[in-house]
Amino acid sequence: MPRAGLDLDRIILTAVELADHEGIEAVTLATLARKLSVKSPSLFNHIKGISNLKSEMSLYGLRLLLEKLTTSIEGKQKDDALSAMAYAYVEFTREHPGLYEVTIQAPEVIEEKLKKASDDIVELIMYVLKDYNLDHEKMIHTIRGLRSLLHGFSSLEQNGAFAMSVSVEESFEYLIKNFIKVLHI
Repeated sequence: MPRAGLDLDRIILTAVELADHEGIEAVTLATLARKLSVKSPSLFNHIKGISNLKSEMSLYGLRLLLEKLTTSIEGKQKDDALSAMAYAYVEFTREHPGLYEVTIQAPEVIEEKLKKASDDIVELIMYVLKDYNLDHEKMIHTIRGLRSLLHGFSSLEQNGAFAMSVSVEESFEYLIKNFIKVLHI
């Protein structure tokens, strides 16, 4: 019987908090149960195991990222929208480093809900890029390039790889401005 006050949402949010503060490797069923003041078997009334939990976290993260990206482009077009989306992406990775990590890991089983959430983000990016009049192939290259730039920057920053004295914020602005310039060529 499920414990009163314990539900899937509470489990996911607690796991996200744990991942963001201690890293995704800290998210174990034992640690989560301790944090929720329950015994590990109680978790199985809501999740099927650690891989199921990580899939649920990934789905939550993708939806949260989509919401942040969507909000960032409201009322903006072309260069302004693309820049705002890029900044929102990096801001998400800074706010939720552990959750971000689990959203980019390939799940053991690709669930339809996860595929849909990922596709929704790609569709939003395509919507922003539509004003650049890219053919299908260039659109795909641009999406891959943008994802690589944003993920690479975020990953390096999270791992402390930007130790030089030049401002990280200025470096990011430089990258985004130059990425957008290429789209106008």
